[in-house]
Amino acid sequence: MALVAGSYERFIWGFSLKTLTTSSSSEQALAPLFSYPAHAGPIRCVAAAPRAGLAASGGADDSVRLYDLPAAADLGPLLDPSAAVSALAFHSIGPVPRNLLAASDDGLLHLYDADGFALLSSLRVFPRGREPADDVAVHRSGRVALAVGRAGGLAMLNLLRGRRSFACRLERPASAVAYVEDAAGGDRFVMAAEEKVTVHDSEDARIIHEMRCDKRVLAFGAAKNGILYTGGEDRGITAWDLSSGKVSSRIEGAHSTRVKGIVIFDNRNDGSELCTLVASASSDGIIKIWDVRMIGDEKPTPLAETNTKARLTCLAGTSLK
Repeated sequence: MALVAGSYERFIWGFSLKTLTTSSSSEQALAPLFSYPAHAGPIRCVAAAPRAGLAASGGADDSVRLYDLPAAADLGPLLDPSAAVSALAFHSIGPVPRNLLAASDDGLLHLYDADGFALLSSLRVFPRGREPADDVAVHRSGRVALAVGRAGGLAMLNLLRGRRSFACRLERPASAVAYVEDAAGGDRFVMAAEEKVTVHDSEDARIIHEMRCDKRVLAFGAAKNGILYTGGEDRGITAWDLSSGKVSSRIEGAHSTRVKGIVIFDNRNDGSELCTLVASASSDGIIKIWDVRMIGDEKPTPLAETNTKARLTCLAGTSLK
């Protein structure tokens, strides 16, 4: 299990979650893989192929960089974006990454073939020309993607034809979007706009639940058991049941500052077991690993934590051991 985190100070960090065993006990630790100034400007987004050990970072320097996490190697940059990179997303089939999507501040979305990272196409995301996409989510089928824009746009993109198939304006700009499944396997997508998270049916986009948080939501991650974990300016981590739209548990004061990233781990590479490990990162530079089975405790203790001593902006992870 590995994590990659980006920062405002241009540094990228890689960590591997290790089990340290002694004669009397065992504990988890975040072992560093690498740390260096990867970009010429702040790192704005990171993404990881869930079980492939491949990660990418996008920065204000108009580039995307690729990383081999098991080898702790920098694979080099992709220089096709002509503006700051605002969002990244991988699409994988099983353990094999098939595509990488990179959105940039000039309103373009670049679609790459993950085999050699050849640029397949670039398309305009929103009808309003240069509106940047703040987040991108790829459906598990790989046929369509959703993008939310900085000025309040929502677009559905046909990845097979390389064109926009639908676009509308939201009441408030959404900062994050993701495809999820509820506990019954229902196909959904979720969006975060300020302090509200909405759950939508993927077929007709109708709102199924509205979940209101105390403060602005800055990050979320979905588990395979129909639970969505959110974090943000309230400094806590909240677990929501996607079937009911209700809070199932919460870690109060998980961090001392706002939560900027949440990653859900699978216990096994084939994803056959329920997710029990959650990673969170805050803007004060601290990354923590939680066992969600202990969230019911009054003051749960993180299984592991590390301090990068930087202003973290984003977090991604892979379940590859």
